[in-house]
Amino acid sequence: MRTFEDFTVETVLPLAPYDVTREAIVAFAAEFDPQPFHVDDEAAAATMLGGLAASGWHSCAMMMRMMFDGFLRDSTSQGSPGVDFVRWLKPVRPDDRLTGTATVLSARRSASRPALGIAKLRAEVANQRGETVMDSEYTLLLLTRDGIGQPSSGVVADATGGAV
Repeated sequence: MRTFEDFTVETVLPLAPYDVTREAIVAFAAEFDPQPFHVDDEAAAATMLGGLAASGWHSCAMMMRMMFDGFLRDSTSQGSPGVDFVRWLKPVRPDDRLTGTATVLSARRSASRPALGIAKLRAEVANQRGETVMDSEYTLLLLTRDGIGQPSSGVVADATGGAV
């Protein structure tokens, strides 16, 4: 089980690979982002994307799955108070195989809750051609080794990354 102490600055964590299907792109978009370039091949071909592409929000969801399968499943993650930024750099296409890494940029213990650690991470996701398709920076809250088993006392951070 990875605790806060395992998230030291410059640690690089693997994201699990993820295979993108046309069916998943269309299903996600049909429910959450039904713009033509996400749901219709012919309409998508006539756009600046030049073909069917996953919604950026779908790309975020895929990245979250990749992070969970890659390193969060076996960690003391307590969630995140927010994302600093996300950039969609290239379209994610049907049959893409996504891979990536998350790098720890900073890490500190909470001033008010010493059993909680706060890590800033940068995630980068690439396709099978090695092209970065998206990147993101976010804050991750993790229990420390001595914090495992301690009861939670509610909200631990605000969405702006304020004092915890």
